[in-house]
Amino acid sequence: MSPASPERTALSVNINKVALLRNSRHLAIPSPLRAAELCLRAGAAGITIHPRPDQRHIRTADAHDIAALMKAWPDREFNIEGNPFHNLMDLVRQLRPHQCTLVPDSQDQFTSDHGWSLPHDAPALRPVIEELHQLGVRVSLFMDPLPQAMAGARAVGADRVELYTEAYARAWGTPEQEAVLARYAAAARAATEAGLGLNAGHDLNRDNLGLFLRSVPGVQEVSIGHALIGDALELGYAATVQAYQAVIATAFERTPG
Repeated sequence: MSPASPERTALSVNINKVALLRNSRHLAIPSPLRAAELCLRAGAAGITIHPRPDQRHIRTADAHDIAALMKAWPDREFNIEGNPFHNLMDLVRQLRPHQCTLVPDSQDQFTSDHGWSLPHDAPALRPVIEELHQLGVRVSLFMDPLPQAMAGARAVGADRVELYTEAYARAWGTPEQEAVLARYAAAARAATEAGLGLNAGHDLNRDNLGLFLRSVPGVQEVSIGHALIGDALELGYAATVQAYQAVIATAFERTPG
């Protein structure tokens, strides 16, 4: 099965929650490596991991195992995300993923909840981004949907931005939905005008993903973990990946142009 055509959004599966479940017992099940392989076999365009300093879900050994797995899937992408000022860069130097998504989370943070502040964070980010480019790694910055911040992301050297989509997920199905979507669409247009590629992620699911892709232009990749792994508990990995791919395909069929 083809992971994604160039004309539509790529699905990268975040497998952190598989590791979180495994880590609740002193056993090797469920296996994050097996989850990644099954998602790739089902057509996922890539695998995302977000290692944290406390290794509460993805562990260093998992990252190495998945990096080795990805070598057998040369047409798929490996994305490592996290805070470059914690333990991320040593891992990235060793594994050389296709993409590194830089996220400004604190060490004890429950989950990512905000994007970088530019230009405030630019002096710290610039040398990190330069090193990642020297390693041959594409750089995406986790960003709030602020059109005025997109030029700054490009100026600091980013290749892409990942729009933080929790605000959309909270607004989905409410009277605020259209206004929130308009903010994301404006940020997407600003990113494109600045010369940035566009990713998106956080709390996207089978219900809200299609509308987001129809409304926000140019999304090249979505990274989905919590909802997708939750769906997989009921449907299985293969059926779940295929269901998300169907949502993406339908969204593009209904998008003018």
